[in-house]
Amino acid sequence: MTIKLYNTLTRQKETFEPLEEGKVKMYVCGPTVYNYIHIGNARPAIVYDTVRRYLEYRGYEVNYVSNFTDVDDKLIKAANQLGEDVPTIAERFIDAYFEDVTALGCKKATVHPRVTESIDIIIDFIQALIDKGYAYEANGDVYYKTREFTGYGKLSHQSIDELRLGNRIEVGEKKQDALDFVLWKAAKEGEISWESPWGYGRPGWHIECSAMAKKYLGDTIDIHAGGQDLTFPHHENEIAQSEALNEKPFAKYWMHNGYININNEKMSKSLGNFVLVHDIIKEIDPQVVRFFMLSVHYRHPINFSQELLESTKNAFDRLKTSYANLQHRVNSSTNLTEDDDNWFQTIANFKKQFQIEMDDDFNTANAISVLFDLAKQANYYLEQLNTSEKVINEFLHVFDQLSGVLGVKFSSSELLDQEIDDLIKQRNQARKDRKFALADEIRDKLKDLNIILEDTPQGTRWKRQ
Repeated sequence: MTIKLYNTLTRQKETFEPLEEGKVKMYVCGPTVYNYIHIGNARPAIVYDTVRRYLEYRGYEVNYVSNFTDVDDKLIKAANQLGEDVPTIAERFIDAYFEDVTALGCKKATVHPRVTESIDIIIDFIQALIDKGYAYEANGDVYYKTREFTGYGKLSHQSIDELRLGNRIEVGEKKQDALDFVLWKAAKEGEISWESPWGYGRPGWHIECSAMAKKYLGDTIDIHAGGQDLTFPHHENEIAQSEALNEKPFAKYWMHNGYININNEKMSKSLGNFVLVHDIIKEIDPQVVRFFMLSVHYRHPINFSQELLESTKNAFDRLKTSYANLQHRVNSSTNLTEDDDNWFQTIANFKKQFQIEMDDDFNTANAISVLFDLAKQANYYLEQLNTSEKVINEFLHVFDQLSGVLGVKFSSSELLDQEIDDLIKQRNQARKDRKFALADEIRDKLKDLNIILEDTPQGTRWKRQ
């Protein structure tokens, strides 16, 4: 089976064929680290971490690069407001970024390059564009000659004439054409800056990713990814810079995730409806937040609300309960039953279906549906009179494999309230069915986890010790 992904460049699904067999070069635009990340930043972090995990699951060696923009106008403004220097602000929020995305189950990239550590390669890149006639210096600023690149607009599917409409030269800009964009900004008094052939200054936003992608992944990469809002102008400008210099395609496949709405309204600063990951994971299990993000196909918009998060939490708890029940029964089952082969085949079919869904443009929403079907069959299996330790272990193994691709885990040292209630229901049913050994087994399991049961005329009550 082959992986197919939607390529923004061609606007169609294509069979994934990396440049080098068995290896994937992947670049994901990272955050500007002037504040805590919001859930809009969290979505690409989660989505492309999952893409990476699935590619690795399929046997690829993934070189995953995601940058930090640790100097720009927003950082300079934050530093001035707080009375601190830019590196101090950046370091604080890089640490906060890792804390937040690690809680969300994201692995660190192969490398996380920073703009401030890449100034030399950025300057060399800009100078090479000047030498080739694609850029020019104007009183300490350097601009890219957009019209010189004949393919401009191919990613966002806009013509140069369409793009010209609405563009103008702002006050203080020295560019020759309204479509030209800045590669190097001359330093203003008191700003952080670096020495360059054009005077002291700092990089423009777009050039940094072109330079760092070239350094860490080469002239052409397999997958370039980011949020839908980066398609234009950021990714369009990256293509113009990189392909003008290297005279090769910059990226074979372009992936973009959809927007996030807050209570059915687009998240924006003007509406004041930003939700910071730093805050939300104090209230909601970060695994639930991740599960929620993956419950919708990555290219579709997703609506973020407390009601939907609560619904996701309940669904996630059902999977955790199924997993916990399997763990509970594994040591009390026989080594072999007559139906083992049939059950092994059933479990294998779920694994195959999961791969079919993920092969179809990384459809995590449908892959999650497969997990629920797997859990349903696991629950049905545990209702059988005779269960096999080998089958239960296979259920657990496949649960771990598939949930690992999604970056979540169902094992927990502490039972959730819903899990406790579900186990009590199973115990009550076992008593009703006169399966007293099973009922005692459930009580003992809860006791081992410091959950004390009290049977009353009004029903079974419980408390934590």
